[in-house]
Parts: sequence; structure tokens; C-alpha cells
Amino acid sequence: MILTVNGTQMTTYQLTDPLTRAVVISLFTWRKAGRDDIPEEDNGWWGDSYPTVQNDRIGSRLYLLKRQKLTNKTPIKAREYITEALSWLTADGVAASLVVTATRTGLNAMSASVVIVKQDATVLALSFDDLWSELNG
Repeated sequence: MILTVNGTQMTTYQLTDPLTRAVVISLFTWRKAGRDDIPEEDNGWWGDSYPTVQNDRIGSRLYLLKRQKLTNKTPIKAREYITEALSWLTADGVAASLVVTATRTGLNAMSASVVIVKQDATVLALSFDDLWSELNG
């Protein structure tokens, strides 16, 4: 995975910042599918079936996009799933605000970025330049 953190390209092996690591885990750990989703298989973390806090979920539903064709509407769904997966940042008071973008960058390419403004007003900007290929491995 190619990840750009505050302008510096990194691999997942170079992640030392706990917040950056938490974001990557939140996005690339598969959350249990919702009732309205029609997953091809029973994907998602089994622990979501028995949360310690009611309705608490870990991960994202980005994996649901891998069974779809990449269209101009796909980034809209990706942005929704990313926002959902990272909503805990503001709910738990880790971040003051969160801005998520997802863009189709080619026939078979989609990227996403996340800008997190922490409570101390510092900014963490993450960019996933090869999100589509990461989902479709």
C-alpha cells in the first residue's frame, strides 16, 4: 500500500504514529456488513457480533466495493464508508474535525485522502493513492 502522511510517502511498515496506525486499521479491517448490504460472503470481523459497547463496530465496509465496477459513483460510496469507519475519531474526542475525499483518478484507479484536525489544532493528512488496487488486490 502506498500511503502519504503529511506529504511523506510511507509503507505500512514505517507507521510509528499511533493515530496514523489507528486510521489504517480502521480503514483496512473489514467491518461486518450491515443489514442492507448484500455481501458475497460473510465478511467482517467476528467481534462486531459481540461488541462491548452497543453498536460499536471496528473497521470499514470498503471491501463491499471490490465486487462493483469502478464508476464515477464509486468514490461517493468510498467516501461514505471511510467517513463511517473514522467517525469514532470525533465521537471519542480524538479529532476536532475530519475531512474525507475520494476521487476516481483513471479507468481503474481511485484515491482517497483524510485530513484530521486534532484537538490541539495540529493536522494529520493521509493520502491513499492506490486505494482501488488495494481493495481489488
